[in-house]
Order: sequence, then structure tokens, then C-alpha cells
Amino acid sequence: MRFNIALFFILFSLEIQAQKVSFIQNEKAKKVEILVDNQPFTAYFYPDASVLKKPVLYPIRSSQGTLLTRGWPLDPRAGERVDHPHHVGMWLNYEDVNGDDFWNNSNTPPNPKASYGTIIHTGIQKIKGGKQGILAVTADWMSSKNAKVLEETTTYVFAGSGNQRTIERTTRLKALGEKVVFKDVKDGMIAMRLTRELEIPSTKPDIFTDASGVATAVPKMDNTGITGNYHSSNGIDGEKVWGTRGNWMSINGKIQDEDLSITIIDHPKNVGYPTYWHARGYGLFSANPLGQSVFSNGKEVLNFTLNPNQSVTFKYKIVIASEKMTDEVLNKMAVDFAKK
Repeated sequence: MRFNIALFFILFSLEIQAQKVSFIQNEKAKKVEILVDNQPFTAYFYPDASVLKKPVLYPIRSSQGTLLTRGWPLDPRAGERVDHPHHVGMWLNYEDVNGDDFWNNSNTPPNPKASYGTIIHTGIQKIKGGKQGILAVTADWMSSKNAKVLEETTTYVFAGSGNQRTIERTTRLKALGEKVVFKDVKDGMIAMRLTRELEIPSTKPDIFTDASGVATAVPKMDNTGITGNYHSSNGIDGEKVWGTRGNWMSINGKIQDEDLSITIIDHPKNVGYPTYWHARGYGLFSANPLGQSVFSNGKEVLNFTLNPNQSVTFKYKIVIASEKMTDEVLNKMAVDFAKK
């Protein structure tokens, strides 16, 4: 086996440069802020359902403090799209759980034909800073009839070194007294909504907001500074990644003078590995291992089911770098993550 000295020194240098992760807990604002080297990285945000129908990580920043997630609808920024108000920060949920839609639920006028589920934060179980920051939380997945469908336990592990930031999310979902069916559908499961600059350039008309949150229809989109491009572990680029499988996916781009790369890495023990990617050019970056029919044109069908008191665990790693990551380094990270 040939030993790659350059790759070794890259990974070794990242290890020795590990930066301190700390937390600021703000119960009044219903969030836990995560700092790396005393600089804001992200926050675990769990507002009342009147504000947001699920807990999220929001906003997310690069090592240089650049905002990577869309601001609207919580904090509108000029030039943003105003579609999909349920796309906020980074989250994990699903479109059809026992017939209830946990994905599309928001505070816009609801679809009268739909029934929506809500994920309610129930507690913080652990906060520990250091070279890695650990945050463990719990939540209940509540049905449209206000019945508890799933109990969620999620552990986040945050880390930073050099110009990189990482998030490892491990989520355990436990069924209660009834069988739980995740119907095979398109919208799920771990997802991010990216800032406008990291979208793929498009000439299609859309609706944008100004700095005051006022929406305006724009017949032709301005692609100035719009630099995003997807790249998968299987070597597929651009919007062609949608509906393909891969054990990781990156979005690469540039904001002002900062090169950026955001990667979601799947774990071999996850259901449906390697996952299908529900990644769209307008900024939705999502991995959906459970919705297989739409991505395979009906060749595969899953309808994943938990029996009463049965549980399932999903593990993902998100790598945020102020540089364009090479396939070689990401493949090594994926191999290392698979061992956890």
C-alpha cells in the first residue's frame, strides 16, 4: 500500500490544531450557542412551535465567520429567495410519518388537505466543552392529533481545527406503543438550506426579499456572486447529483474571497446506505435514505417501519471548510467516520 505523506501531514496538522469548543446556554432565547476558539459557529435553536415547528442548528458559520445558511424567514437578508419557509438552518425530519408531514410544517397558511407533525424539544441532557463539544438533547415527534409518535435522542459533537469545522449528529428515533411507518416519499431527512451565494447559478424567475423582508418578484435572476456547485463521492457534479446515491456529497463555492466547501458524510450503519441525495440548485442540501421510490423511478421501494418500542439510529458528519476539499481527503474522512 502506497503511503501518501502529503495527506498524512494534512490530517495530522488538523488534529494538533484542535480548537476549544464552548457553549453559551440561553434559556430565555431558547438556544445554546456553540463557539469554536471563542468565535460563533452555530446555535441549537428550539423556539416555541409558534416560531418554528422543529429544533434546528441556526445559523451556521464558516471558520472565518461567514454565514452559510439562509436567513429567511427568521432573519431575512437582501437578495434571498422566499420559498419553502420550513427550510431553516440544519434539521432532521421526514415528510410522511404515519401519515403526518413533519417536513413541510411551518407557520405559513397550511395546506388544508395536509396533516402536519411537530417536533418539540423536551430537554438538554448533556453539555460538555473541550477539544470536542458535546450537546445531547431530546425531543418528541408529535402527530397532528397531538399524540407522541416518536421519542428522539440526539447527540451533537462539534469540533474545529485550522480552517475547518465539523458537526457529527447521531439521532435515535424510538417508536412507542404503535407501529411507525416512514412512507417512501421525496422530502427528508437530514438537510441544510444554504445561503444565496452557495446556490447553483440559475436564469429562472423567482421571488426575492430585501433587507426588510419585503418580497419582490424578479423575472430574471442576478447570478452575480452565485458560485455553488455540487460534487458527489461518485464524481457527479451540479444538479445532476439529485436522485443519485453516494456516501458523501459536497457543495463548493466562494463568498467574496473565501473558498468554501460543505460536505455531508453518510454512515454505513444508516438505513439505505449509501443514501440518495435530495440536493437542489436553489440551496436545499439534503440526504434522504428512506425515500427511494422517487429517486429510483419506482425500481426500489422502502416504506421503513418501526415496530412498537423499536428504535433506529442515524449518524451523519458535516464538514465545513474554508477551502475546496479534495476527494482524497473526504474519502479518508468518510473511512474514519465509518469506524465510529
